[in-house]
Amino acid sequence: MFVNTAASIEYIRAGRLRALAVTTGTRSEALSDIATVSEFVPGYEASGWSGVGSPKSTPTEVIDKLNREINTALADPKIKEQLADLGAIVFASTPAEFGKHIAAETEKWGKVIKFAGIKPQ
Repeated sequence: MFVNTAASIEYIRAGRLRALAVTTGTRSEALSDIATVSEFVPGYEASGWSGVGSPKSTPTEVIDKLNREINTALADPKIKEQLADLGAIVFASTPAEFGKHIAAETEKWGKVIKFAGIKPQ
């Protein structure tokens, strides 16, 4: 079963769940003794991510303010520590960088969907 680190890390640490590997491209700092899938299946990488979006019509000033405030929060040592303890990797960025990330992920997973022949129901 694949489950995100935040949902499973306490079970792993308590010895109630045995992690076989993480699916990210590099080992998790929070679980550094756990291998990556790519150590056994070269090139394998799959990771979940979260971000904040807004409607296309949102004024630039509002987007910029939200971005500043969110990045300020993500830079706070206490918040960084809490997120790291959950196995999260902070990806503070600009709206343009986040847009590029979304486009790259869409392209990557679009290829997987096309190759697998997955069709909407």
